[in-house]
Amino acid sequence: MLLRIHRTGDNKTVVGICDRELIGTTLTEGDLDILISPAFFGTHVATEEEIISALTDCENINIFGERSVNLAVQHGFLDREYCRTIAGVPLAIIL
Repeated sequence: MLLRIHRTGDNKTVVGICDRELIGTTLTEGDLDILISPAFFGTHVATEEEIISALTDCENINIFGERSVNLAVQHGFLDREYCRTIAGVPLAIIL
């Protein structure tokens, strides 16, 4: 899984996590297109421990992919019922 941590101007933390094989792909559903961009999700292959630590200390989360969503669900950061699926890929955006 890939992990990138962003800091906003008001010092809030936004975490992007995605399954590695999704990077560079575009998910399409109707008029909606979402690019899984390395500019947002980065290229750092993270350990589960790094991801859990990042999720523990952030204000906003963007998660894309089966493994990434499952990890967040398994550790109580997210309920699966609040996930959306686009083009067969589960995702969650937590604000």
